[in-house]
Amino acid sequence: MGSTLAEKVWNEHLVRRGTGHEPDLLYIDLHLVHEVTSPQAFEGLRLAGREVRRPDLTLATEDHNVPTEGAELPIADPVSRTQVDTLRKNCAEFGVRLHSMGDTEQGIVHVVGPQLGLTQPGTTVVCGDSHTSTHGAFGALAFGIGTSEVEHVLATQTLPLRPFRTMAINVEGTLRPGVTSKDVILAVISRIGTGGGQGYVLEYRGSAVESMSMEARMTMCNMSIEAGARAGMIAPDETTFEYLKGRSHAPRDADWDAAVEYWKSLRTDSDAVYDAEVTIDADTLTPFVTWGTNPGQGVPLGERVPDPEEIADEEARAATEKALEYMDLTAGTPLRDVAVDTVFLGSCTNGRIEDLRSAAELLRDREVSSDVRMLVVPGSMRVRQQAEEEGLNEVFTAAGAEWRSAGCSMCLGMNPDQLSPGERAASTSNRNFEGRQGKGGRTHLVSPVVAAATAVRGTLSSPEDL
Repeated sequence: MGSTLAEKVWNEHLVRRGTGHEPDLLYIDLHLVHEVTSPQAFEGLRLAGREVRRPDLTLATEDHNVPTEGAELPIADPVSRTQVDTLRKNCAEFGVRLHSMGDTEQGIVHVVGPQLGLTQPGTTVVCGDSHTSTHGAFGALAFGIGTSEVEHVLATQTLPLRPFRTMAINVEGTLRPGVTSKDVILAVISRIGTGGGQGYVLEYRGSAVESMSMEARMTMCNMSIEAGARAGMIAPDETTFEYLKGRSHAPRDADWDAAVEYWKSLRTDSDAVYDAEVTIDADTLTPFVTWGTNPGQGVPLGERVPDPEEIADEEARAATEKALEYMDLTAGTPLRDVAVDTVFLGSCTNGRIEDLRSAAELLRDREVSSDVRMLVVPGSMRVRQQAEEEGLNEVFTAAGAEWRSAGCSMCLGMNPDQLSPGERAASTSNRNFEGRQGKGGRTHLVSPVVAAATAVRGTLSSPEDL
């Protein structure tokens, strides 16, 4: 029997196969670090008198707690300032490369890794952040880990793990204009639920996936976590190779040729068997939007707010009632009639140059509604620089949006960019939990083009509405 892509990468990294109740031991190729989950891990090394085993395979950047304006000033919030300062001290003490605020390569860790060419097919990538699954778009086995696991990788460059199951997500057909990979993954989560991928590595396949850009693929793999999965993967192809070629940490010359030859072997064998399969018809998809308080509570934008009375399952009905109460939505309301206060374009899901370009194209020669505040936050300072070279910042500011520096920003309430209680946002981020973007804030997850259209019209809208 053949092997799936995930199984191939797993087996290539086995240091020791577990026996009995013992997990396997995997070698880790790349360890990404940020300020939130690393302090206790570094302190554990310090107390045990250990060093970082492979500082050359470890990269740190500041992202979660950093302000996106006034980066040249001291961080005002004492907790955020302490976390960032602690990361800087730990990286200096243990010899870990760090990209701090003001650095061209500073930004969200899951944007920085790929743009540097550090994320490569067939590698294992970990970080103390659930959205490490982003890197699976390159054919890497990438997943988030906890603080104790961060310490284990820092000390040994290995990680004990039990094998995952595999699930194929087949997306066949052609996406309509205005429909993006963000809509695809929201449709997948709506189909299988937020726990449907639990215990699985999801492999996205099919003609629609193969036609996607690398940035679109990263968006899809990023939100595998919202389906409950441990990781998401896409087999590398010419699109992958073209993206990586020439990047600062990508192989060169003869090493490049050898790498590509190996990368081409990283495909699921024709006789491999997945533990589960799901098929999505790309031809039928339209822009998606969430209405509730988890990423699985989403429907096509053209539909209405669901009516709990029409839901037979008692538990699902109660969850819907609770979500609608928090979101202050009335059953039966057309989603296009829902007005928003804020639009957030950014995050590790949709803060890359392609995302900014698509939104800017819709905002060109248009204005953000007077009732809406729009924040545009590049995923990295490198993305910001590129956007400014292309004049995208001028398009955004001319439309009335705020142009910011890189960081996680309004994706989560750990920095100054937060919603006020009761404020409603259309957000290109990945989670719409209660209070995720600020205490009492209400979040609708959307794609970059839906975000831009919503900013113009003031209500949840798709590009075709313009």
